[in-house]
Amino acid sequence: MPGSDFAFWGIIPVIRLQKFLADAGLVSRRTGEQLIVEGRVTVNGHVVRELGTKVDPVHDQVALDGKPAKPRRKVYIALNKTRGLVCSHNDELKRPTIYDLLPAEWAHLHSVGRLDFNSEGLLFLTNDGDFSLHLTHPRYGIQKRYIVTVDGKVDAAMLSLFTAGLYLKGEKLKAEKARVIGEGGGETIVEMVLAEGKNREVRRLFESQSRTVTRLVRVQIGKIKLAELKPGKWRSLTESEIKSLLT
Repeated sequence: MPGSDFAFWGIIPVIRLQKFLADAGLVSRRTGEQLIVEGRVTVNGHVVRELGTKVDPVHDQVALDGKPAKPRRKVYIALNKTRGLVCSHNDELKRPTIYDLLPAEWAHLHSVGRLDFNSEGLLFLTNDGDFSLHLTHPRYGIQKRYIVTVDGKVDAAMLSLFTAGLYLKGEKLKAEKARVIGEGGGETIVEMVLAEGKNREVRRLFESQSRTVTRLVRVQIGKIKLAELKPGKWRSLTESEIKSLLT
C-alpha cells in the first residue's frame, strides 16, 4: 500500500506530521496540512506550522487541539449494509446505525462515503484518512456499481440522458454506464456505474424523470465485489484488495 507499507507490517518509520495525523485516523492528510498551518498541532509541546516537519511516531508526542494523537493500527472493513440503517455514529432520530453490526472496538471507524437509510450493499469502513480520500475524491474516479429497481419503464433515451449528464439545482449528476438488465411486474432493473457518488445521486437521477427507486444495492467498489458477503455481515479487506483500490 503506497506510503504505508511499513505501518501495515508494524515497522513505523519517521514520517511527515500530516501523514501521522492521517495514520491516527483523525483527519485526511490534506486536512492535516491545514490544521498544521493554523497552528492547531503541537509536537513535544511546541506548536509546529512547517509542513515538512517529520516525527517519530513512537517517541514524539503529537497533539491536535491539545488532545494527544496516537497512531492506530489501520483497519479496512467491507460491510454488506442492510436497509434501515444510517451511516453516522449517532442519529438524532435514534434510528439504528451500521455500527450496530460491528464489534464495539471498531466504533472509531468511519464509513468511506455513505449509503442512505434505504440503500443496501457494499460499504467500506476504516480509520485511514488517506484511503477514504482516495476512494471518495472525484479526481481519482473510483467507480461504484449499483443494481437499481425502479417503478415503471426505463428506456434507452432516459439512460442516455443519465450517461450524458444533467444538471439539477446547479449540480451535475452523471452515470458512467447504465443499462437495463430486467423488466416485469411494472418494474425495471437497471445496472448503473458512477464515478463520483454524490449525495443520493442515483435516486436523484431517476426522480428527475419521475421515476421512484424501490431498491438500490451497491454491488461493487473499484475491483471489490459484494460477492458472497451476506446482508449485515462484514469482513476485513485483504492487503491485495487494499492495494487494488489505491492503484
